[in-house]
Amino acid sequence: MASSSETVQRTNQIVGRRRWWALATVMLTMFFSSMDQTVVSTAIPTIVSKLNGLNLYSWLFSAYMMASAVTVPIYGKLSDVFGRKPFYIFGLVMFGVGSAISGLSHTMLELVIARGIQGIGAGAMMSMPRATIGDIFDPKERGRWMGVIGAVFGLSSIIGPALGGWITDSLSWRWVFYINLPFAVLALIGVIVTLPRVRAEHRVQVDWFGALLMIIGLIPILLGFTWAGTKYAWGSSQIILLFVVGVVLLVLFLLWERRAKEPVLTPTLFKSRIFTMSLILGIFMMMGMFGSMMYLPTYVQGVIGLNATNSGFLLSPMMISFIVASVISGQIMTRTGRYVRLANVSSAIIIVGFILLATLNVNTHFWSVIIYMVVLGLGIGALMPLLNVAVQNAFPYEMMGTVNSTQQFVSSLGGVIASPIFGSVLNNGFQHKLNETMPAQLNAMKSTLSSLDPQALLTAQAQHALKSKFASMGSAGQTLYNQLIHAVKVSLTTGVHHLFLVGLIFGCLTFIGTFFLPEVRLKGKEYFASSDRASGDAPIGQKPQVE
Repeated sequence: MASSSETVQRTNQIVGRRRWWALATVMLTMFFSSMDQTVVSTAIPTIVSKLNGLNLYSWLFSAYMMASAVTVPIYGKLSDVFGRKPFYIFGLVMFGVGSAISGLSHTMLELVIARGIQGIGAGAMMSMPRATIGDIFDPKERGRWMGVIGAVFGLSSIIGPALGGWITDSLSWRWVFYINLPFAVLALIGVIVTLPRVRAEHRVQVDWFGALLMIIGLIPILLGFTWAGTKYAWGSSQIILLFVVGVVLLVLFLLWERRAKEPVLTPTLFKSRIFTMSLILGIFMMMGMFGSMMYLPTYVQGVIGLNATNSGFLLSPMMISFIVASVISGQIMTRTGRYVRLANVSSAIIIVGFILLATLNVNTHFWSVIIYMVVLGLGIGALMPLLNVAVQNAFPYEMMGTVNSTQQFVSSLGGVIASPIFGSVLNNGFQHKLNETMPAQLNAMKSTLSSLDPQALLTAQAQHALKSKFASMGSAGQTLYNQLIHAVKVSLTTGVHHLFLVGLIFGCLTFIGTFFLPEVRLKGKEYFASSDRASGDAPIGQKPQVE
């Protein structure tokens, strides 16, 4: 098997027994890279406390997210030319180096820089696995295996919080980063052994200037969405300036790409209705999903009363339903070769999930929340792999990396955009209702309380400090404290209600969009056989098959 890894090929296609080892490598890479996010999230409060870095708290996520997002399309394009293998290796090495430096960090700034290095590696690990699945299976088979890949993602999301909590409590927060190293080594060995080396058919002129222009255009836009509603107001001059600069640079990037011989983002991709509609549907779906996953634990802690650890497990039932739906959806696509009706049904289930979540109130039982999340998970789990397969099926095999990475890049932007939007919706609804429901006796404290966001007001430390303050008021203090906490719960429920109404809007847009998604019957073995690049008849970067 080792000798086969040295074989030089003209395509990325993986055949024979080696493809099963390649599949195992892909699943291992996806498992530990996706688990890393949930493991780290659990340890964040401890990390911030140990390193005294509350002012840089958000950058632990932002540095990683930005570095990975801007590199995804670059990896995808280059991997179509030079093969997946070198970029897999580079990504795993960078991720491992970033993990090691993260564990050794002694200041918050060092950790933020290390997370950026991790993100550069994560960009490869986000884009390469899905492309490699395309190298192993034809589109018809791919539906089944995309469902399994979705299951790996869901399983890692279930295991991550528990593992992160155990590591932080039993060992040290540093080990949430060190634990990546053995996984990275195993994945690196698998990549070296199982993935082929690919020889470019002709000298390729890499569009480095276009890549640089894209990166410097995306950074101010990502910063704008990261800071909007938190560090600066949405309409502030700082945020507007960031968006304007970013848009101008991206317009220049698009103009440049139209002239480039080997563009990073191939403009002709967007002539395909399948590609364009899949991107739009992916953004709507990701925005709705991120809104529910990020802020529902806040409601469970603040209104239902679970502690932070137990509320983290709230997402487990949703992930289990996500896994089940992904597998079933993949099986249906493989057997029928079709996907549009399945997209209609999946998005309808998403709407039902958001409608149920929008009914949450102060008296909602925990098990009702679980059921609602399961319904939403079924819809998202069925739709997500479907969009991936539909796009891959619509283009020639030689464009697999470019198509995959562009789709994943745009979906990542949906998550980036969702976070500040949903955060603002939750905070505004909370503050407005809190002002209405605050007990009259506490008017003097309104200015103090209104400066707090829901998450801060509902932490154990904040509530203990409030309780101590009310205790000094005598016997009436406890009554006032109880009235305040009830007002907080009602206000938080209002904010969450508004949040899921916005999610419902995205769900409805997703449902409507599925009716504009063209259907091309999923290809079988002929997908690889008809590849022009495989036969050496056409250069890399040819125009895609367009509807």
